[in-house]
Amino acid sequence: MIDLKKEAEILAKLRDVVVDMDYEGVSSACKEAIETGIPAYRAVSEGMAKGMEIVGEKYESSEYFLAELIMAGEIMKKGMKVLQPYFRSDEVRKKGKVVIGTVRRDLHDIGKNIFSSLLSAAGFEVMDFGVDVPAEKFVDAVRQYDPDIVAMSALLSTTMPEMENVIKALEDAKFREKVKVIIGGAPITREYAKKIGADFAAKNAVEGVNICNSWMSR
Repeated sequence: MIDLKKEAEILAKLRDVVVDMDYEGVSSACKEAIETGIPAYRAVSEGMAKGMEIVGEKYESSEYFLAELIMAGEIMKKGMKVLQPYFRSDEVRKKGKVVIGTVRRDLHDIGKNIFSSLLSAAGFEVMDFGVDVPAEKFVDAVRQYDPDIVAMSALLSTTMPEMENVIKALEDAKFREKVKVIIGGAPITREYAKKIGADFAAKNAVEGVNICNSWMSR
C-alpha cells in the first residue's frame, strides 16, 4: 500500500517540476512516482498536468511568457517519455481528437506547435499536419480520423482567407456539423471567426486549450 503522505509529496514534486521549469528534474520525478507505485496516468493527471494548469494561469496573468510556455511543454514531453511504457490501455482515455495545421501558403508553426503540445498535455489525441496544409488535406484528415475538433493557424493576413476555404470544403464534404472549428494566429479576431463560420478564435494557446476542454466536457 502506498504511503499517502509520500504519494502527495511526489505528486506535488511532479507538479512543481513543470511550474519551476525543472527540465533536468522531471525524469527522476517520474521514475520516483513509478517506483513508489503511483500509476502513470495519475502521475500525469494529478502531477504534471496540474503544473501545466498553473503555468497556463501564470501565462494568462503575464507572470510567465512565451519562453516559459514552450519550456513547460518540453518538460511535459520529457516526462511522458518516461511514463509512457507504464500506461495500461484501459487507463488511456483521451478527451477527444484534434486535427491541426497551419493553412496553405503559411509556413509559420511556433504558435501551432505550442498549442499542439498543450493539447497533448491536456489529454487530447492530436493529429498535427504541420504547415502549408491545403483545404483538401484537412477534409481528408476529418474523413480518416473522425476528430472532434479542427484547429487552424495563420500568421499572415494574406493566408487568413484559406481558413474560410477549409470551412467551405468541410461544408461541401458534409463534415462541418461533425466538428468544432477553432482558429488562431496574430491577425485572427473573434469577428473574423464569426464572419467565416468558425466556432472560436483563440487569442493564445492557453485560451485555445481551455475552449477545447470546455467543448469536450459538454
